[in-house]
Amino acid sequence: MLIQESHVDVQTTANGKESSMRIFLFHPTIPGYPKARFPGVVLFSEIYQVTGPVARFARQIAGQGYIVAAPSSYHDFTGPEPLAYDVPGTDKGNEWKVAKVSLSTKHLGKPHHERKKKRRAPTDHDPQTLESYDEDSRKTVDYLLTLPTCTGRIGATGMCLGGHLALRAALDPRISATTTYFATDVHSRTLGPHSSPNTSSTAPSPDSPHTLDLLPLLKGEVSLIFGLKDTHVPDAGRDLIRAKLRTAGVTFSFHEFAWAQHAFIRDELSKGRYDPAISKACFEVLLELFGRVLKTDLGAPDGKEAVLEHVC
Repeated sequence: MLIQESHVDVQTTANGKESSMRIFLFHPTIPGYPKARFPGVVLFSEIYQVTGPVARFARQIAGQGYIVAAPSSYHDFTGPEPLAYDVPGTDKGNEWKVAKVSLSTKHLGKPHHERKKKRRAPTDHDPQTLESYDEDSRKTVDYLLTLPTCTGRIGATGMCLGGHLALRAALDPRISATTTYFATDVHSRTLGPHSSPNTSSTAPSPDSPHTLDLLPLLKGEVSLIFGLKDTHVPDAGRDLIRAKLRTAGVTFSFHEFAWAQHAFIRDELSKGRYDPAISKACFEVLLELFGRVLKTDLGAPDGKEAVLEHVC
C-alpha cells in the first residue's frame, strides 16, 4: 500500500505550560479511492523522538492499512528533530524523560551534581505526575479521530519509553488494541515521581498514578513483547507486569524471546542488538492483534465466559 507522509502541530497544555507538539503522520493511500478509511495507530518513540528507525517502523505499519501518528514527546523542551543515537543524545533523552514529569525544569542543562543538590527529589505522592505524557496521548488520539479517513478505531504501539507510553495510552477507552515492545520503567514505577524504584506488587498509595497500578482501568487488548536478554526489564520485572495484568483482568498476550536484547527492533546504531528475524516475528504479533481488533467489526462483547473442552 502506498503512503503519504506529512505532519501537523497541535497545542498541548500540561502542568500549567502550553506547548506545540508535532505529530508525524504516515497515511496509507489507495489510488482511485480517495475516501478510503483506515484505523488509526498512535506510535510512541523511544527516548530519541521520531528517528529514522521509528519512521521506518511507522511506514511498515501504515503500509498494512493504518494511519500512523507519531508524536514528538519532548516538545516541552525542544523541537521535533530526533536526538542522535550517541552518548549526548542518550543523556539528553533520559534527562527529558524525567524532566517531563518533574515539578520544575530549572535544572535542565545543569551538571548532574548541581541538579542533585538544588532539586527536591520527587516522590510517589507528588500531584503532578504524568500529565504531560497523558496530554500528548489524548491529543494524538483526538487528532486521529478528526480525520475523515479514520474509521474511529484506534490502536497504540511503541518501543522502550514508547512501549510504556503505549501501555499507558491504552488506559484511554478509545484505544482498543495495543502492542508494546520492551516497555521500560513499568515494573519499577520509575516513570513519574518516585524516590527510588518500587517493584512491590502493592501500589504505594491508593491513588498511585503509576501505570502498573492503573492496569484495572485498561479495557482493550494488549500484546506485550520482551526479550529475555533485556537488561532494562529483568525476569522479576516481567513476572510482576504479567501478574499485575492477570490480577487486573486485562485481556493480554505476553511474548518473551529467548535471545532478544533491548532495542532489538532498532535497525540503526543498535549497538549490535538488532535482530531482523525476531523483529519480523514480533511484527506478525502486532498485525494479528491490530487486524483482528481494529480492522474487524467485532461488535460489543457479550460478556460470556467461553467454555473450553479439554480434548487432545
